[in-house]
Amino acid sequence: MLLTVDRLEKSFGDGAARQRVLQGVSLSLEAGESLAVTGESGSGKSTLLHLIGLLDQPDAGTITLKGEVISELDEAGRAARRRDTIGLVFQQFNLVPSITVAGNLALQARLAKTHDPAWIETLAERLGLTDYLARYPEQLSGGQQQRVAVGRALATRPALLLADEPTGNLDEDTTQDVLALMLELCSDSGTALVMATHSQAAAKQLTRHEHLTGGMLS
Repeated sequence: MLLTVDRLEKSFGDGAARQRVLQGVSLSLEAGESLAVTGESGSGKSTLLHLIGLLDQPDAGTITLKGEVISELDEAGRAARRRDTIGLVFQQFNLVPSITVAGNLALQARLAKTHDPAWIETLAERLGLTDYLARYPEQLSGGQQQRVAVGRALATRPALLLADEPTGNLDEDTTQDVLALMLELCSDSGTALVMATHSQAAAKQLTRHEHLTGGMLS
């Protein structure tokens, strides 16, 4: 099993204002598998992905990735796993505006010391970005920027890709293109995918689908 999440709990706030967002969430994912997590706004989808992606820490429960309990790592260990083993794609793209498309695509892999020019070239070609490598993010459409974000996340060939509403800012046609490319590239590289989405149509295209409500998956 690649990923195991066991009885994860997370709350925010203090005292009477304390809100339990996740109440014992458990899931598992095999290598190469894809899982869509749906739920209403505020249901905890982003919180769940942030915990798995080591951007936050749970109040209780464990997260195991490739046999290692990553939820117990210190900050240095968490940063290393985010750099080397986990790819992250967000709704807001989060590209570096001061470097080119080529630089953004290679950034994560260079940090992880796994930069493979041939793989970057393949990603650029598959994502339709070959003619835009010398441009800067502000010179691209929203769909093109999200393709760069997907390519950057997959440049390290991560074991796990986490995508938080990755097509939330895109129109319907662009959404289909980006999602199809992301699923295709994940399949080719053996990368497992967990995607939070409000779109039932998008969720149906993944291997599995879980719904988050009341702080629990169903």
